[in-house]
Amino acid sequence: MNKQELPPILRIDELSVSFGTASVVKGLSFDVFPGRTTAVVGESGSGKSVMSMSIMRLADMAGASFPSGRILFSSGAGEGIDLLKCDQEAMRRIRGKEIAMIFQEPMTSLNPVFTIGDQLCEVLILHEKRSRAEAMVEAERLLALVRLPDARALLARYPHQLSGGMRQRVMIAMALACRPKLLIADEPTTALDVTVQAEILNIMKDLQAELGMAMIFITHDMGVVAEMADDVVVMWQGEKVEAGPVEEIFTRPRHPYTRMLLSAVPKLGAMQGFTHPRRTPLTVLRNGELVQEGDDRQQDTADYTVPPLLRVEDLSIQFDVKKSFWGRTTHRNFAVSQVGFEIYPGETLALVGESGSGKSTIGRTIQQLQESANGEVWFDGKPMSKMKLAERQRLRREVQYIFQDPFASLDPRRTVGDSIAEPILTHGLLDRGTPTRRRVGELLERVGLSADMASRYPHEFSGGQRQRVCIARALASRPRLIIADEALSALDVSVQAQVINLFMDLQREEGLAYLFISHDMAVVEKMSHRVAVLYLGQIMEIGKRADVFERTAHPYTQRLLSAVPLADPSARRQRVALTGEIPSSIHPVGAPPALNPLREIANGHFIAQERV
Repeated sequence: MNKQELPPILRIDELSVSFGTASVVKGLSFDVFPGRTTAVVGESGSGKSVMSMSIMRLADMAGASFPSGRILFSSGAGEGIDLLKCDQEAMRRIRGKEIAMIFQEPMTSLNPVFTIGDQLCEVLILHEKRSRAEAMVEAERLLALVRLPDARALLARYPHQLSGGMRQRVMIAMALACRPKLLIADEPTTALDVTVQAEILNIMKDLQAELGMAMIFITHDMGVVAEMADDVVVMWQGEKVEAGPVEEIFTRPRHPYTRMLLSAVPKLGAMQGFTHPRRTPLTVLRNGELVQEGDDRQQDTADYTVPPLLRVEDLSIQFDVKKSFWGRTTHRNFAVSQVGFEIYPGETLALVGESGSGKSTIGRTIQQLQESANGEVWFDGKPMSKMKLAERQRLRREVQYIFQDPFASLDPRRTVGDSIAEPILTHGLLDRGTPTRRRVGELLERVGLSADMASRYPHEFSGGQRQRVCIARALASRPRLIIADEALSALDVSVQAQVINLFMDLQREEGLAYLFISHDMAVVEKMSHRVAVLYLGQIMEIGKRADVFERTAHPYTQRLLSAVPLADPSARRQRVALTGEIPSSIHPVGAPPALNPLREIANGHFIAQERV
């Protein structure tokens, strides 16, 4: 659809947003047209999310003021209404019904004391005036629409019982429930693996075509921008620095900042011919000019001549999910089934797979946050089950975890400096006072923040900045193994490139090992020595990075790689929709899933014998 055929459904005109004396958005103007997708891209902290919260008039609750500008929304003919002049009562009628929003952090957006069904029904009862029975039927249909397995059972579950990716899909279902005229998607696919992301993007495109729905798509994934956007707005330090059709932005970027963003995007296939992970120079913007910093080297840090630092043997983890009237368990979630792998000093092993495949469950079990049903975890040659209390405490210092949701893993009542200092003081690594404060400042600067941010609270940071605080906290106790659970998913591409290099520098300098849990296949290809592909709690393929990416043997791995969006608008592919029953890891007690034993097809390269 040509955007000149219809008037804009939303017009942002010289919008400025301030918090106290700090000006966060400055003179922002752009239009959003029916049936078209406008992608808003930029660094963490550039004002993207504040802009979206201002449209919904939710920024008011955080103390925002609007010194100038208008936000004109038109759901029909005419110029429409200025949302900045609406009171909250009027906005409650618009929010969810006319304008819906998918928020960046699903765990903090869902109410932990209500079931998924209750929260979906609330939207339908309030805005669509449906009965509760009708709302429950529609809620089940919406969950199936976003390809959540066993949708009916999910209605009775609570947010904490779902994986990060599953929670994000619930948020997407909730936003689409009333078929809004404008959908604001703030990093909607951040927590999703590539196959589900491809499916969700298809769903959003189909609904957009069916309803003529307009979309504002806020993301740092340039592959998703190339796949979804019709128009692109580039924001930097609260201002619009470039805007135009997606093809023009990608092929002829004019502003140095846009060129820097595009140069930072990791590209799938760029590692072909390299044996080891590769650290590449950063392209940074300095005094309006692009310059390259850092060296280009291969990361040959893994030491395979010594025993593995971590060994996982036949690990199985199950959760009871259904019970009979008499309280007897009838169904279990077989989250992990007989998984085994090793991680050597200085090595990065990546765990990849769909949401709900068991990646985070394995990480939490190694960190002693989750008990296993069977199997053993060995660290430094000692089985975890035989460790004494003092040894387990030392293990907690030597194995650190970077969680998927940065806001939920930071205490909102403590400054970030206190949170980073906590492991230093708990394990007695430095004296309280000046030495600890100095170390906290060094850690903040190491992850690209400034030392004076130590006195701020988590809510004063953007999502990407909070994730960097979590990385600084993980480094504080000088660990030997870091479990990074989607540690880069909340970061925009330029900061992501800095943090990848930071991980690699720390690995070279301190011999760190990483268990890197991710759904970003391009990042995994760049920084992993070996890769394990999980599906429904079992390893489908494991081997050296080059084997898994360049000599892919299992059909499931091939499907994962084919779903990766390419950062090239001219290469948009027609997605093949998944059909049939949605696979689930939930089985009746006494009928566990069939196990797929691994078979070695080359030196160190294993695949599951049964096809998915």
